[in-house]
Amino acid sequence: MPRSSRMNLWPHCFPCFDDGDRSGNRFSTVCNFPDDLLPSLGATAHQPPKLRKYLVSPYDPRYKVWETFLIILVVYSAWICPLEFAFLRYLPSAPFVVDDVVNGFFAVDIMLTFFVPFVDKKSYLLVNDPKKIAVRYLSSWFVFDVCSTVPFHSISLLFNEHGHDLGFKFLNVLRLWRLRRVSSMFARLEKDIRFNYAVIRCTKLISVTLFAIHCAGCINYLIADRYPDPRRTWIGAVMPNFREDGLWIRYVTAMYWSITTLTTTGYGDLHAENAREMLFGICYMLFNLWLTAYLIGNMTNLVVHSTSRTRDFRDVVQAASEFAARNQLPQQIEEQMLNHICLRYKTDGLKQQETLDVLPKAMRSSISHYLFFRVVQGAYLFKGVSSRFIQQLVTEMQAEYFAPKEDIILQNDSPSDLYLLVSGAVDILVFLDGTEQVYGRAAEGELLGEIGVLCNKPQSFTFRTTKLSQILRISRTKLLGIIQENREDGDIIRSNLQQVNV
Repeated sequence: MPRSSRMNLWPHCFPCFDDGDRSGNRFSTVCNFPDDLLPSLGATAHQPPKLRKYLVSPYDPRYKVWETFLIILVVYSAWICPLEFAFLRYLPSAPFVVDDVVNGFFAVDIMLTFFVPFVDKKSYLLVNDPKKIAVRYLSSWFVFDVCSTVPFHSISLLFNEHGHDLGFKFLNVLRLWRLRRVSSMFARLEKDIRFNYAVIRCTKLISVTLFAIHCAGCINYLIADRYPDPRRTWIGAVMPNFREDGLWIRYVTAMYWSITTLTTTGYGDLHAENAREMLFGICYMLFNLWLTAYLIGNMTNLVVHSTSRTRDFRDVVQAASEFAARNQLPQQIEEQMLNHICLRYKTDGLKQQETLDVLPKAMRSSISHYLFFRVVQGAYLFKGVSSRFIQQLVTEMQAEYFAPKEDIILQNDSPSDLYLLVSGAVDILVFLDGTEQVYGRAAEGELLGEIGVLCNKPQSFTFRTTKLSQILRISRTKLLGIIQENREDGDIIRSNLQQVNV
């Protein structure tokens, strides 16, 4: 607590170090910033690492817009690529010009990726070393991204005037590698509470089905178009001069065959006429067995089961919103409830506390010493105490995350826990004449509520976070127990508290 916040409190403080209650509220979550990095345990400041010159933050809104724009281009590539593969000789030149432009955008993205930091999956820290960024990209997706960006159709024109060579057409299909971006997008949307989970999931399933239908129809048409005798093909049997028909008629016919085969309707008007088509039909129908099982399994999971972690999280959020509305809670309390649930969901994904809980006490003590020793030692109340005392203290402390605008301590609450602000920002509020006023602000490394804990009196202020904050907490019972075991250190703490408040 800042010096100004402790004035005039000392005359009534420190009568004894007796035990007190262990009741108290605990908030530990947020949802207003799903892409922000949580500070690592023991971090002394929750600030994004300073990016080196020329680097682009992956959380920059402009970069997010760029990624969204690329998703649109991926959807276009996923549709036009099979179409070009099957109907290349019938298409006008305009799509190929567009392809080269689209490839240009993805080429820019390849170069841009060398300047975008990434989050290390083990440490959960943002890596902004250009060498590490380059090594990681070159050793992962770089080759695939380059192959999916090379304009093979334009290159084929150098060897074939019409660019109809099947080998180059097959290489052009490598552009479908870009679909991984769509998969990542759906994974993010499924966790975004602003969108309905069932709608996002169904949209994904429908997209997969339509893409499978589109690809199968184009491949089956390519087989017929390349067969020596056009009349002995599935489309030639009903349309002898199908090559003279318009592109739209041929495409719709191909999609009609694909859908009737996928749905096992099979009207009989379109069917395999040669061994090549029979072989492809067998493969497609076997694939349809897997696709049907995939669709039915996912739809069943959506309609009947609610076992996934994401779905449970959304159910809890919905229940909390309904609870607030049913009981007519103020908007501020409702926001705190939702932020608490959302941040808990995010921190549970890191499994930090679970990892510490399964370790032996000696190992937890070593980890706590490494993470928190210097932070606790820097607090004014513990200046000059022994290292043994600090070691006992950090072993009993727990790290928690608090969302913005969350109350840590309420005015007039009974003292239950001592808090140490590691990173973030906390406003010190006081209620006077029924109005809430800002009394001060706690800086990183300062204690919260120590007067109430050590003096066994109701808390004098309300402490409320203004941004995502990491806070160390220790119960009053454990703190006083450690002080009683180390009486010399207790005298030092008493002296430190007295000096600050005199």
